[in-house]
Amino acid sequence: DIPMYSAVSTQSTWGQYIFLWMMEEKAILETNIETDKGKGKGSQVAQSTSAALQMKIQDLTKILANFGEFRDPNISRGEYMTDLKQAICEYYSYNEQLVDMFFDIFSPSEAIQFFEANELPRPMVIRTNTLKAKRRDLAKTLIGRGVSLEPLAEWSKVGLKINDCKVPLGATPEYLAGYYILQSPSSFLPVIALCPQPDEQILDMAAAPGGKTTYIAQLMKNKGVIIANDLQKQRTKALYANCQRLGVTNTIITNYDGKTLPSLISNFDRVLLDSPCSGLGLISRDPSIKSQKSFKEIKKLAQVQKELILAAIDCVNPHSKTGGFVVYSTCSITVEENEAVIEYALRHRYVKIVDAGLPVGVPGLSSYRKYRFTQSMKLAKRIYPHVHNMDGFFICKLKKFANGERKKAYDEPEPVKKSPHDKKKRRKPEKKSEEKPKEENKEEEKEEEKEEGENQEEEKEVPAEVSDAEDYGIEAEVPSEDEEEAEEE
Repeated sequence: DIPMYSAVSTQSTWGQYIFLWMMEEKAILETNIETDKGKGKGSQVAQSTSAALQMKIQDLTKILANFGEFRDPNISRGEYMTDLKQAICEYYSYNEQLVDMFFDIFSPSEAIQFFEANELPRPMVIRTNTLKAKRRDLAKTLIGRGVSLEPLAEWSKVGLKINDCKVPLGATPEYLAGYYILQSPSSFLPVIALCPQPDEQILDMAAAPGGKTTYIAQLMKNKGVIIANDLQKQRTKALYANCQRLGVTNTIITNYDGKTLPSLISNFDRVLLDSPCSGLGLISRDPSIKSQKSFKEIKKLAQVQKELILAAIDCVNPHSKTGGFVVYSTCSITVEENEAVIEYALRHRYVKIVDAGLPVGVPGLSSYRKYRFTQSMKLAKRIYPHVHNMDGFFICKLKKFANGERKKAYDEPEPVKKSPHDKKKRRKPEKKSEEKPKEENKEEEKEEEKEEGENQEEEKEVPAEVSDAEDYGIEAEVPSEDEEEAEEE
């Protein structure tokens, strides 16, 4: 109550105005009090519902992890999975399509770890610009400004992880002078895999806002030439600003559609394609991705990515003395945007997967649902938020060994290089009645030596015998144990 009404005289006009104003204020105050009470009850109900969902998710995950021990005989595994997915959609606010996709990649227990990791912020990281400063000197300066930091990891000589900061890192004198740049540690990895060398010609097909481009220039020591391209003209402004601030002088910025670049310029030593993607590895930074992304949109993006990776391969010179490499990366963890795109490139161009030389990450997937990929796909690297505490990422390094479109279908069996010991073991004794003339034997020996020479020049990994698949490149059903035993015999 407002204890002033009795003291206000309503005889005068001013008194009436004051009285009406006080009554209005009282009504507003009472309404706010009732609303707050309602909010309190609503929040309590929401908290209890959230706790119940969390408990349900934990129970269902425990049952699925030890299905034979904890299951109800009257409930199938499929029903348990359906209940778990519905609970996850409600608790973590994901749409059903994304939850289904993540459960195709992870086991139930690991999927929960992935969802939980996306609710937490990733550490803030800066990359030292060695064109202008040394990491040790920069760290001392920032510590003097009240910044608590530590080296990022053993695999990075330029990264600094920020634990606490009393000043805005995007406005310090050191930042404005170009001594460092704010950058996700996952974005370091494609450049490390690319391994650019001084005096090379390098293409960054989707370069904006410039974190990877400036890192490439840093490793090249501002020698050689970088073509930094981006489709969106507006984004090239940030690319230009970062190159200027960090002192990059060997970079030319262009604004073309990446798919048209092979007809404009080619013969690069190395190409980096950090492809446009769904961003499903960045959910902790942008929670709206949980509800906005759909499988239809991911399939559209995958088609664009397939066109871009073929263009990237066509821009590379396979006869480069120092390079001939393409690095493909995305900030997504879906197979449709990663392994399936690489498999498509292997089937249409003369490239092979090589070791990226990254000390962090888990191997790429060689199988997904009913699809199989080449075993060399394990040389690619996947970065997971719940495993590495970094943004989700995919990195794969390709080596180009010839120009043009692959004429021979990739799923056709190719000769496998065999050791002499295997030949001795598998060679059957010839019968006297079936002895061939010496001339024919000499011709066969020459053909075998010729095939061995070709195999030594170029070793190609043999994928399983499979049929074409529109989206993934390779499709095959997993053989049964009886079929495998029959094949071995």
